[in-house]
Amino acid sequence: MATYLHRLGRWAFQRRRIVVLAWLAVLAAVFLGAMNAPEAPDDSASLPGIESQQAFDLINKRFPGAEADGAEARVVFVAKHGGHVTDAANRSAIGHFVDAVADGSEVADASSPFDAHAVSKDRSTAYATVTYKVTSDDLTDAGKTDLTKAVEQARDAGLTVEVGGSALETEAGEGLGEVLGVLVAAVVLLITFGSLAAAGLPLLTAITGVCVSLAGITAVSSAFGFSSTVGELAMMLGLAVGIDYSLFVVSRYREERAAGHRPQEAAALAVGTAGSAVVFAGLTVVIALLGLSVVGVPTLTKMGIGSAGAVLVGVLVALTAVPALLGFWPDAVLARRDRKGERPARKVARRTSTPRLGRLRRNRTAGTLNGAGAADMPTAAWTTSVPAPTPSEKASRGVRWARFVVRRPVPVLLLSVVGLGALAVPSLDLRMGMPGAEAKSTTTTERRAYDDLAKGFGPGFNGPLTVVVDAGKAQDPEGAVATVSDKLAGTKGVVSVSPARFNQAKDTAVITAVPSTAPTSEQTQDLVHTIRDERAAVESATGADIKVTGTTALNIDVGQKMQDALVPYLLVVVGLAFLLLMVVFRSVLVPLKAALGFLLSVGAALGAIVTVFQEGHGAGFFGVDETGPIMSTMPIFLVGIVFGLAMDYQVFLVSRIREAHLHGEQSGQAVVTGFRHSGHVVAAAALIMMAVFGGFMTGGESMVKMVGFGLASAVFFDAFVVRMAFVPAVLALLGKRAWWLPAWLDRLLPRVDIEGEALTEQAHAPRDPSGDEAHTSAPARVV
Repeated sequence: MATYLHRLGRWAFQRRRIVVLAWLAVLAAVFLGAMNAPEAPDDSASLPGIESQQAFDLINKRFPGAEADGAEARVVFVAKHGGHVTDAANRSAIGHFVDAVADGSEVADASSPFDAHAVSKDRSTAYATVTYKVTSDDLTDAGKTDLTKAVEQARDAGLTVEVGGSALETEAGEGLGEVLGVLVAAVVLLITFGSLAAAGLPLLTAITGVCVSLAGITAVSSAFGFSSTVGELAMMLGLAVGIDYSLFVVSRYREERAAGHRPQEAAALAVGTAGSAVVFAGLTVVIALLGLSVVGVPTLTKMGIGSAGAVLVGVLVALTAVPALLGFWPDAVLARRDRKGERPARKVARRTSTPRLGRLRRNRTAGTLNGAGAADMPTAAWTTSVPAPTPSEKASRGVRWARFVVRRPVPVLLLSVVGLGALAVPSLDLRMGMPGAEAKSTTTTERRAYDDLAKGFGPGFNGPLTVVVDAGKAQDPEGAVATVSDKLAGTKGVVSVSPARFNQAKDTAVITAVPSTAPTSEQTQDLVHTIRDERAAVESATGADIKVTGTTALNIDVGQKMQDALVPYLLVVVGLAFLLLMVVFRSVLVPLKAALGFLLSVGAALGAIVTVFQEGHGAGFFGVDETGPIMSTMPIFLVGIVFGLAMDYQVFLVSRIREAHLHGEQSGQAVVTGFRHSGHVVAAAALIMMAVFGGFMTGGESMVKMVGFGLASAVFFDAFVVRMAFVPAVLALLGKRAWWLPAWLDRLLPRVDIEGEALTEQAHAPRDPSGDEAHTSAPARVV
């Protein structure tokens, strides 16, 4: 692997104009395709296989012309100053409103509250339901304008009028989002590299990759059914990993230049070594994203496919476009002192010493590669030369921290495990659901309509249960529906049951049951289970088939589907990634440690989400207006995305530790060396990802804030606790045993050479007449 990527990096550097022109051509092609592509489809909430979805499908089939998921406006009227909505003036204003909206071409039905018995007992509140023939996304501006004008006229007549439902749903405020993330990333890169060019190159290549990905998704959106949500997630992940992957290649290039290599060979070595880590890190992210298809939710599957494509583009950009651009400006990304030739004496010594990438020394008394278990070398072996810092040389924070962990691995390991475990405890109280109007800010009309209905009609009114009765096989369809209505009315926890609404064929009816408790309460969930448990007897007596749907029922079904899919998903994703990491690190314990660390970081992140978004602790600080249940898809979504991102840091950091170990360093010193070269870069990469994800918290949508907060916190826990404390502590305790692999398994697994062992002989090659290193072939036994 390292040899092939080394050749790719050299080729991209030499043919830099061709590479840049090729990427510009790809960008132009996908943009042209995006401009001529049909409009992207709407977001689909279809969840095949659950009862709630089956009920919706039955309604759509038996009640043609009025989709179950069609737009709806629930307009709430509240009399002012203690008056009644039944007063003559108020009654007239409400009647004018109903007449005005009923004439709309897209309106399926507009019911008067006085005809539909939609007036509260104290006559202070009433509501009118306006249903449309089309979904909220297909509702035209003219239809929305007609509704808005009618609402304003009712308000002018002296009523307090609020609108709930999906017809006039308030758009969430746009936050700084990606702009904030890019700005913070630029600052982090500038601090890390101390060079505007070095900071700008990862940003430029990442933005290029995101543009290619988004345009490509748009171009194929109609063919593959990709909605706008797919593009949003692809942009978020593509930007984060794109910056990180380019960051690692540029960082390694600077390191190789400091070690004395000329620009072309430094770029080739950077792609051959750091590029290998990029490839396998990208593969783990792709595995995690494509694994979302196991869940069986079409929306998640499409989001995973689109995001996986964005990650692959980011990998290709890092392997080709980055070395090509380095070819145009080989010295611009270097630190100022290196551009002026003012390298420290230690780096000069490393540059002029006998090379293994500028860091090896000849050991004339040994005949093997110390600590690496490699084949005998005829004249000498190569061990890592890590000169002790002189009194005037100040070790970096990462090196000082690594030494601290190596000296005290047990306390660090216990603190990290106990700390993350404590943060994960709130996740045991996780309540899943799909946050609705109750989670919106009180500044929105939907939230005020929700509160007015709860005050006037009871807390359960905002979450009615829809019972669909399929009486096609019943001997007496109307009698069967009547029996079901009576049974519902007598069920504890149901305060009212609406008259049954039959379809034209009179073989299907829809009944609305209003619970006494709020939609997200446990009592309402128990009520749904009770109705479903008792329906077998009713179905046996009537011959009718009964299905329950509605907000609460849908939340129950989605939550159960996510819970059932979580274990198979974990087995597939973690299993495949475990095999991949075992091939990369040629170890059994290192992939196991990676999986355990990932579970700790995900558990802590999920606990943090519950603490803020469900329990409300610190909600104001993070701009969360209202708390409530956690989005049903959030746990499995968090597992999938974070697993891939966590493996990025695992590959980047541990590959450098293993590289030092293979070149003869003892376990503790190998950990310190790995942190010396990669610790600060991993920290910078994590800060960049946190900035990108955290930027999405500046928007107004609660669910987007939840996703941004969850991903940002998970990256923080994984990068700064698991990778910086848990991982080095475990490696220090395991010692050489960390790299144990059974002999039979060692023979079966392919060799991928992620650390660049095959490039050792290339470093020994004589320089060509131009002064650059000559290119030689790698040993045939290494892939």
